[in-house]
Formats: sequence, structure tokens, C-alpha cells
Amino acid sequence: MRALGDMCGGRLMAALWLAGVLEASMPVTAKDLGVWGEVWPIEESDLLVDVESALKHLEMSGELARMNEAARARARERLEAPPPVLGIVAATEPRTWLYDPAIVVAEDVVGPGGALIAPAGTRIEPLAHRPMTQTLLFIDGTRGVEVQWALAQVAPTRIILLAGRPFDLARQHGRAFYFDQGGTLTERFGLQATPAQMRQEGLKLRIIEIPLEDRAAPDSPEYREASP
Repeated sequence: MRALGDMCGGRLMAALWLAGVLEASMPVTAKDLGVWGEVWPIEESDLLVDVESALKHLEMSGELARMNEAARARARERLEAPPPVLGIVAATEPRTWLYDPAIVVAEDVVGPGGALIAPAGTRIEPLAHRPMTQTLLFIDGTRGVEVQWALAQVAPTRIILLAGRPFDLARQHGRAFYFDQGGTLTERFGLQATPAQMRQEGLKLRIIEIPLEDRAAPDSPEYREASP
């Protein structure tokens, strides 16, 4: 009896499966069942129309002009006082090291037509092709002692701020002050303190962090060009 039941159950499952296959293979028909419930037309407004209307309202109220002026003021302030480079402190003891800007080609450099320009393993010395003609001075522009030290260095120099207001200093002292935006140079050369001096030494760069006394006089040794 159990065997007979199992057999019948198996046939039933097979029949149901076959019916499902046949139904899936037959074309689907649709029937209009009429409308159930209330129907309303779509009344959602166009997004671009809403935006244009909002802008016109802001313009007529004067709010748009105020927002534009506020944006310009923020941009001017960011130029006048860029965010300081984080993690930089005033030097408390001398520190000096050499930075090697050379690069080693990892793969063959091939030019047009397949000509080999530089095989893998070639060492390229940037300073041999383009020597550094200026001494770079990295300072905290909010410390007067560092500003005066930088201005007293023997030219040609380029003053790079890690904090401070470059345009105010330029107007005050009549020369250009640059800014290490985002701390790109600081990170690349491993600077930790200011003031710091960088100049070419052979095919490398000599970097020196120099401690200064806040009350040092302009003619004191702290202001004079540092030596390694």
C-alpha cells in the first residue's frame, strides 16, 4: 500500500510539473477587469521649473546676491589665509639631512617607433639636468622671527609659508610669499619644524631645520644664513 501511495504521489508531482511547463510555454493573455477605486491625474510639477522658480525667488528677494557675495568672501579668505600645514612646530634643535630626488626606472621607457629611451634600472638624476637655482625657505608666517629670518637670507631665495597670510606679507614686505598648499612639499621632503632651509648639494638636496629664539635681534646669528 505504501509503495502504491509513493507511486501515486510521484505521478501527481510529475503531472503538476508538466502542467507548469505547459502553462509557461503558452501565450499570456490579459483581461480588462475595469477600474477599481478612484483615479487622479499626475500633478507632480517639473523639477527644472521648480528650480527656476526658486532661483527667481532668491534673486528677487536679494538672497541670491547675498549668497554669491558670501561665497566670494569665503574664496577670498581661503586665498588670503590658507589652512596651515598640520603637524608642523617651531624648531627647538637643529636637524639636517639629505634628500635624494633621483628615480630609478622600473620598466623600459620606449619612445615612438619602439626606440628605447631608458632601459629598466636606469637611474635618473633630475638635478643633473635642471639644477636648483634658489634656496627654499620654509617658515611659519605667523611668527615674526621666522619672517625676519627668511627676509635676511642671502638671495636668491624663495619663501614658502606653512602657515600665515601670504598676500598680507607680500604687501607688507614688497616680495612674493608662496604657500605649501595641502602640505605637499612638507610631506615629500619630511619637514617637521620651521624654519627650514633647502638647497642643492651635489646631486642631492640639503635640508636644515633651524631653531630660532622669538626675541632674537635682527643682527644676531640666528638670522644669518645657516650652514650645515
